Amino acid sequence: MPLVVILASWGFESSVIWQHYLGESFLESLLFRWISHTLFLCVGVAIGVSFLGVSLALLVSFYDFPMRKFFSWALMLPLAMPAYVMAFVYLGIFDFSGPVQQFLKQIIGENYQFFQVRNGASAIIVFSLVLYPYVFMLARASFIQQGQNTLQAAQSLGLTPFKALIKVALPICRPAIIAGISLALMETLADFGAVSVFSFDTFTTAIYKSWYDFKNIHASAQIASLLLMFVLVMIVLEKRSRANASYRQQNISTGQLMHSTKTKRLLMSLFCLVVFSLAFILPMTQLIIWFIEKSDFFFDPRYFKWVGNTLVLGLLAATLTLVIATFLAWINQQFKQSKFWVSLSTLGYALPSSILAIAVMMLFAGIDHAIFIPIQKGFNLPLQPILLGSIFALLIAYAIRFNAVAFGPMNAGFESIRPSITEAGQLLGVSGFKLFKRVHLPILKPSVYTAFLLVLVDTMKEMPATLLMRPYGWDTLAIKIYEYTSEGEWELAAVPALTLVCAGLIPVIFLVSKTQRN
Repeated sequence: MPLVVILASWGFESSVIWQHYLGESFLESLLFRWISHTLFLCVGVAIGVSFLGVSLALLVSFYDFPMRKFFSWALMLPLAMPAYVMAFVYLGIFDFSGPVQQFLKQIIGENYQFFQVRNGASAIIVFSLVLYPYVFMLARASFIQQGQNTLQAAQSLGLTPFKALIKVALPICRPAIIAGISLALMETLADFGAVSVFSFDTFTTAIYKSWYDFKNIHASAQIASLLLMFVLVMIVLEKRSRANASYRQQNISTGQLMHSTKTKRLLMSLFCLVVFSLAFILPMTQLIIWFIEKSDFFFDPRYFKWVGNTLVLGLLAATLTLVIATFLAWINQQFKQSKFWVSLSTLGYALPSSILAIAVMMLFAGIDHAIFIPIQKGFNLPLQPILLGSIFALLIAYAIRFNAVAFGPMNAGFESIRPSITEAGQLLGVSGFKLFKRVHLPILKPSVYTAFLLVLVDTMKEMPATLLMRPYGWDTLAIKIYEYTSEGEWELAAVPALTLVCAGLIPVIFLVSKTQRN
């Protein structure tokens, strides 16, 4: 339905908006800037997350160096840091009035030339630091599964250990690397907060401006359809890149880690430490400093209202999404012919939340005008939208977006239930919902907790959909972060930001502990 609504938007006239955007020359228009900036951002982030994720995964998987065990899980912690939080922290540190440039000015003097931070290069650096754990986790898991047998065979054929990694381990790991890059690019295309902080116009900022500046939902949907083309092209390229390839590894066995000279081992530790510091320690330290400076704001009644709104939306969205995902996972297990349609229902995660927000808004606006407005006219009631701008509409957008997040754990949980358990329950006279409640649900509890927690935290951190669709006056922590950073109030933004980061650490730590046990 979101895809249909977005594509149908081209049937509406938005010539005034496009005339404003395109101006007299197409090459000098904002449209050309959106395309070039979006491409530049995607290419830069793909290179950045590939370099950081793959190199770090290679080090912690195959080499022995100081603090390797610590970095093997600590390097995943940046996943808890929303990109828009990292963006305003780095802007506050490195901008003209930030401590870094002010310190350089004091040292160099009047001849110091300030450097610009609000650009696409800064956005790429921030996205790479925040999103490299996607590639790191998947690549590390693939490297561990390979074991040492293949590398030992390559070395016996004359390759050095390093060449064996490059020519053997990396090609086998290619599907995992591509999957991680795809996830990172999905998040990049969906982001609004980070690019707006750096004043770097992309399709997501254009969607927001069309809706808030011009109040034209059809123009916003038409711009969203152009962003959708980027997403679809990326999905097709990812599929085709491994269409005719086969990657298998048998006789898996662990082996001894590679040993290097003392200097090289120290350099490996230093590299991991630098990345971890830039991606987690530095922004967390700065957030804590700002938080302490504005600690009195922590006790402001407005802060607790924002936390309450965030939790209410998160809990409602997590509950609704969990119910839908559980039902879909049950259908997927009971009716084998439904697998294709169930997989289609989880594709919402591949769509940027700004696109989903516009689609849901257009759909509910049409329902309001077709059903509720005529009813209000018939009863002489004040004419106002019922669905558009409601909590229900926002929850629907969340459910579409994060259904895949909840479906994965729930489907894995149902697959772990042996048919003999179900048959035993039926023989004892339990069937239907009672069978699910008394037999299946106790087994599914770990999956339920995982799915609920993941959706809860993702909803709390979600900015574009919340910013576009929230009811009037319904501010959340993510919204206040955006508003404060738009005004340059870094210290005030640190209070809700640190709250979100701490909430995001919960599923990351859970994921890390699960990975360590495995």
